Amino acid sequence: MEISKNVPNNTITRDLSKLAEPTGNIYESTIIIAKRANQIAAELKQELKQKLEEFSTFADTLEETFENREQIEISKYYEKLPKATLIALEEFETNKIQVRKIEG
Repeated sequence: MEISKNVPNNTITRDLSKLAEPTGNIYESTIIIAKRANQIAAELKQELKQKLEEFSTFADTLEETFENREQIEISKYYEKLPKATLIALEEFETNKIQVRKIEG
């Protein structure tokens, strides 16, 4: 998953009226952002899991477990990434999220 460089690593104050503009309702906007954040978190988790599986060994005992520097670096990289909610907020604010409204 490619993450934009414009995503801040910490929270910032946002204008709620600007978040509500695309949908006309702050609660709909919040739900859209939350659902996208869940998708992003699942994608990142799957990506990390795949990368760490390369280092997994099928050891039966704890004595056989050892640290791998590459594995630690990969884990540190994913820890430093912005949270999924911040990524989803940035995508929502830059209109990168497509929303389909189902009328029932």
